[in-house]
Amino acid sequence: MTKTTRGALSRSRTKGPILFSSTMTPDAPRAVVGIVHGYADYADRYDHVQRAWAEQNLASIAIDLRGHGHAEGARGRCLAFSEYHDDVEELFALLERMDLPIFLFGHSFGGLVCASWVLEKPNAQKALVLSSPYMRTALDVPAIKKRAGRIVSAILPSVGLASGLRGAQMTHDEARAKFYDEDPLSFKTANARWFVESERAQADVMARAKDITLPLYVAIGTADPVVAGGRELYEAAGSADKTLDVREGLFHEVLNEPGEGPKIARAMADWMLARA
Repeated sequence: MTKTTRGALSRSRTKGPILFSSTMTPDAPRAVVGIVHGYADYADRYDHVQRAWAEQNLASIAIDLRGHGHAEGARGRCLAFSEYHDDVEELFALLERMDLPIFLFGHSFGGLVCASWVLEKPNAQKALVLSSPYMRTALDVPAIKKRAGRIVSAILPSVGLASGLRGAQMTHDEARAKFYDEDPLSFKTANARWFVESERAQADVMARAKDITLPLYVAIGTADPVVAGGRELYEAAGSADKTLDVREGLFHEVLNEPGEGPKIARAMADWMLARA
């Protein structure tokens, strides 16, 4: 039997807006996984992943980062990338209470946050698991547009432009794609300051990737139209124990792909349990 707890997450270690968490605990957990979602994403969208992991005796805690899902904060807005490190610190306040081996999972932008986090706190978790990590956009952004974004970020950091993200880019599952497009919690804007801060974080992670030495698992879809760079991060990482899981033809949300998503969740669980 799996116990589920959901609700507001008041901060105990850092300052900032109130977050939100969703915890699933099986009867005899062997480890716990911290889940960090992507941009314009939120914890509840990982409910099926948490349940799949619970079936394999993995507890998990997913949070809504500031400005996402049920958490407080302007949608998608940040003033500095380090604010997301503060949010992950609050996730670890929950993870550490469980007194179990800790694994960290991040999807897309959450993958960037997690990769950046482990460079600062490499001993906080046993291993790092990523799906479609956001190391750069899949399509090249024109230099003039990037310069304009930096100017807007400096002058009007709260400005957001249409992200252009659609459910059909995320998954081949038509029902999930439709829900993504209609879900009011999956906002469709990209904040200017967020974009600039993310670019800086991407450059920093890639420059220091050799310092990522803990066990690493990276899952990517070859037809991802949203992000790229996951393979490059994997190759640059200094981990002696690392696994690259390449899935032919899958879109951005590999864990939401029909047929393949459950297989990937199980492969991730097996990999984590072998290192618990």
